[in-house]
Amino acid sequence: MTIPEHFQAFRIHNDEAGYRSGIETLRLDALSPGEVIIKTAYSSVNYKDALAGTGKGKILRCFPLVGGIDVAGHVVQSRDATFREGDAVLVTGCGLSETRDGGYAEYAQLESKSVIALPAGLSLREAMILGTAGFTAALALLRMEENRQHPALGPVAVTGATGGVGSLALSIFSKAGYEVHAISGKADQHDYLKSLGAAQVLGREVLDTQAPMLSARFGGALDNVGGTMLASLLAQTVPYGNVASAGLAASAELPATVMPFIIRGVSLLGVASAGTARDIRERVWEKLASDWKPENLDAICTAEVRLDALPEVFDRMLAGHSLGRTVVKF
Repeated sequence: MTIPEHFQAFRIHNDEAGYRSGIETLRLDALSPGEVIIKTAYSSVNYKDALAGTGKGKILRCFPLVGGIDVAGHVVQSRDATFREGDAVLVTGCGLSETRDGGYAEYAQLESKSVIALPAGLSLREAMILGTAGFTAALALLRMEENRQHPALGPVAVTGATGGVGSLALSIFSKAGYEVHAISGKADQHDYLKSLGAAQVLGREVLDTQAPMLSARFGGALDNVGGTMLASLLAQTVPYGNVASAGLAASAELPATVMPFIIRGVSLLGVASAGTARDIRERVWEKLASDWKPENLDAICTAEVRLDALPEVFDRMLAGHSLGRTVVKF
């Protein structure tokens, strides 16, 4: 397949002219090197993308770079025999829009070690509705179950439930057989959260009480918020339950004690999706394409946009007004 001499990309700069981002015309040789070139079909918008695109978070380690930590499309050229022209593939994380050019471009040049063949059971669009957010939620569940989490321990709480990771976690955990309790401050979204699989929708006040130990209420939790809410989750988790930490939307601090760990045997598990080993990434994506695949991905995808709409999407997300997942269509 012939690659055009020029194509469109959403690029981020930080130089003497200041921090800025927008659509530019690029050549392939302007992209980070890689063995696999794909024609992009879809990308997605994550909180990390909004921070990178606006400069409100220190995400990029070098400039300029094409934004977008997720990408999916078809191979047009490959120097790695593992991949052939026409193969449907995806990449999430792996340095995209951090140390190398990301997925907000009509063509992406990728390191073959980062490329995952699209598993049977997923379309490219579905893969990007899931994206890093769905991968993170599923990786959290994998880590929890590897540490003996099971539905009989009790309901699993999900904080930040209307966000990308939270929305997908509700569906993924419930599909896996768990009773899921969504924790959200958005009272007008209760019906939406229940449609995704939440058995109960709880206000943030359930995590307002701060004490080293509280009555055990949750079998486990996936936290996207951090700070005092994470500390309260730990204090309310049953013996030998797991709390997975995947975000810091409220705070990076953890005002907790060791008491939940040494009295109830609660485990705090970190979920670092960006640099996950390849064998684990493949395992997670196979689960997302089969046993853990949400049945309501179209409902979770609340917006589909083009490159020129990204600044508006970023602002809305950082203002706390996002809901579900936004995909970028090429």
